[in-house]
Amino acid sequence: MVDVAIIGAGPVGLACGIEAKRQGLTHRIIEKGALVNSLVGYPARMEFFSTPELLEIGGHPFPSKGYKPTREEGIEYYRRVAEAEGLDLRLYEAVERVEGAPDRFEIHTEKDTHLSRRVVLATGFFDVPNYLGIPGEDLPKVTHYFREPYPYSHQRVAVIGAKNSAAKAALSCYRQGAYVTLIHRGPAISDSVKYWIKPDLENRISEGAIETRFNSTLTRITEDEIHIDTPSGAERIPNDWVLAMTGYRPNYDFLQRLGIAIEDDDARTPVYDDESFETNRPGLYMAGTVCGGLDTSRWFIENGRFHAQQIMRHIAHDHPVAAS
Repeated sequence: MVDVAIIGAGPVGLACGIEAKRQGLTHRIIEKGALVNSLVGYPARMEFFSTPELLEIGGHPFPSKGYKPTREEGIEYYRRVAEAEGLDLRLYEAVERVEGAPDRFEIHTEKDTHLSRRVVLATGFFDVPNYLGIPGEDLPKVTHYFREPYPYSHQRVAVIGAKNSAAKAALSCYRQGAYVTLIHRGPAISDSVKYWIKPDLENRISEGAIETRFNSTLTRITEDEIHIDTPSGAERIPNDWVLAMTGYRPNYDFLQRLGIAIEDDDARTPVYDDESFETNRPGLYMAGTVCGGLDTSRWFIENGRFHAQQIMRHIAHDHPVAAS
């Protein structure tokens, strides 16, 4: 049995493991995918908005060749930190349910059962897309994740959305020779798009290199075209691929299976204590972006990493685990 089981091996989950060790607690980090799985799923050579020092965990310096570190540098940094700290990692092991109570939780995975006195959930929000809910969304040509533009060269690509992910996908595909149409229900590119990307995209739109359908909604996807509801009426255009960059949300089904209550607010915020991050289920804590519910811009690596200190101090000092 360990003192703390941490579900999720992203940057915040790793920070929780490091802080547990520093508070004299034994730990185990259980992850359904790869180490820092969400970063592995980011587009190739993506740049973080944050500077390196804001992404550091455990006091380990984050070396970067540029002012903004890349996805690849981030993956390498967190791997090295995990190895330097000797973190207890169980990767590619999905948690199915958590039974029991404080001082004897049973974490049942698809491979094993782990015993722990406390549990921390640090699963982020990148695993469940915001689906469009329209006919044809399940076709193989549709994806909610964009990793690289090369498969879309000389293809007709519809990019849905107008925030950072959509802007990056549209520009990358265009530069690899794709014929890009950006579709957005709002009137313009979002002001939240990174300052070095937004003018680039707007200029490509102005010169006609990237087509747009603003104030428009995708209503149907077929094998060789898409249907759009535009201010001018219904439109059908030829299409080979749909990149639905519509954002992501926490896995609410999993949260509710764990017994975590959800607030009746617009963000569907999970219930937890603001100081300790303990949820309504005693002994079960939350850390990182998952705490924000649908408000996925509330917590990032740079502020979510500090949840680890609050949680582990609460476990070690305010509500210490039973003696081994």
